[in-house]
Amino acid sequence: MNHSGREPLAAAGESKRLAFVGSEGAVQRSREFSREALRSWHWLPAADDEQLAVTEDVLLMVSELVTNACLYAPGGPRELRLSWDGARLRVEVTDASPVQPRLRAAAPGRPGGHGLRVVDRLALAWGSVPEGGGKLVWLEVPSPLDLSITVR
Repeated sequence: MNHSGREPLAAAGESKRLAFVGSEGAVQRSREFSREALRSWHWLPAADDEQLAVTEDVLLMVSELVTNACLYAPGGPRELRLSWDGARLRVEVTDASPVQPRLRAAAPGRPGGHGLRVVDRLALAWGSVPEGGGKLVWLEVPSPLDLSITVR
């Protein structure tokens, strides 16, 4: 509680982790886990259309990163990490493949291969770094929340 006796809008500076065992159901589990994390940080329920759009974009980007790990990394994703510091949300997905992701050339009308293009367009920033013999792919989005607002 803050000095006004009202609960702060969101708990900044918190991280959440989801470990995976194989790829089966990983995308759905990652979306559910992310939705609950965003709910705990008061991104949901959304206060307006813009906040809802940012939240839906985050869930889409989480799905894309986890899907890429399912498709291209042996054993699928290892872990999903979400960190929120009050100003930005950082999403990280780790896997066992050392191959760094890259944007594919645009192929209009062809299915697949568009996930990183979606991330590139929607995220404030994204990238990847080696980690534990594999890699960590990350993205960041700015918070849609007005932190001066509190909820009762």
